[in-house]
This record gives sequence, C-alpha cells and structure tokens, in this order.
Amino acid sequence: MKISPEQKQELEDIYQSFLHDEKIMRMKEVPMHRGSNCYEHCFKVAKLAIKRALRHKKASLEVVLLASILHDYYLYDWRKDRKLLKHHGKVHPKLAAENAYRDFGVSPTIQNAIKSHMWPLNFKDFPKSKEARILTWADKAICIREALTSKKHKQKSRNRYLAHINKLFDK
Repeated sequence: MKISPEQKQELEDIYQSFLHDEKIMRMKEVPMHRGSNCYEHCFKVAKLAIKRALRHKKASLEVVLLASILHDYYLYDWRKDRKLLKHHGKVHPKLAAENAYRDFGVSPTIQNAIKSHMWPLNFKDFPKSKEARILTWADKAICIREALTSKKHKQKSRNRYLAHINKLFDK
C-alpha cells in the first residue's frame, strides 16, 4: 500500500503524541520480556505492525498504530502478584482494552484488536479484522526477539533501541 506524504505525517504525529503522553509514560515502569519494559515493547510492536500493514491492501493504518501502542496498556507488574501470575496472559488484553477506552476513547475496532492480540492463548478472542491479525503477528515477533535477546546484550544496545523507537518511519 502506498501512502501520501500527508498521511505519513499524520501517522507520525499520532505516534509522537503517544510517545510523549503522560499516561503512556507510566508503561515505562512495567517490566516486560527479559529486561525491556512495556513502553519500549509497545512502540517496537507499533513500528513492526505499521511496516506489515503497509504491505496489505485495505488495512487501516491508524487502527493498526493505535491498537499496537495500546495493546499492553494494563499498567501493573503481574510478576509481583501471585494471583495474576497464572492468568496474566488471558486477563491483560481485556484490561488493556478497558484502559485504552477509558483513557483515550478508542473505537470498538481498536478494542477488539487489543483484546485479541494474545490469540491463540485466548482462544475465544479470535482476531476478526486484518488490523487485529497484523497486531497479533507483530506482538508475537517482537516477543520472540525480546525473549531470545540476552539481558547483557540489551543493556549494551539500549540506546540503539531507544533511538529506534523515536520515529515511526525510519528515514
């Protein structure tokens, strides 16, 4: 899919507004896979999902972008609560969708994409839209990368990662 410079700038503006949003910044306090945090993870997923969405016809880039940024907007450390430890994978998508609606008023399409991003773990929440399937794929790809990257390597390349998420479209 080819996008106009205006559309590209509009997506970059949305991305930048979320990158510096106070509510989104709270995700930096939530640990993720092997030394990364929720904030970094979500923006990496957003970049990869947009790249994938550009290859598909009729995918809404705005839905992909917003759902990707907000897909793990659950704002708690599940490792610290034994009750959440067992069910986090099944519970956090619904909570993230509720938080996204409460704080940002996202559409039902975006909520569905967020709720279904853990499919097939949440078997009943099948990703119904193209955008939801793109998000699900991108999240799995980034999770695997983060899980296979050692903490030592992450610490050495942290600045590179942070520079990587500062812009949606690489020049």
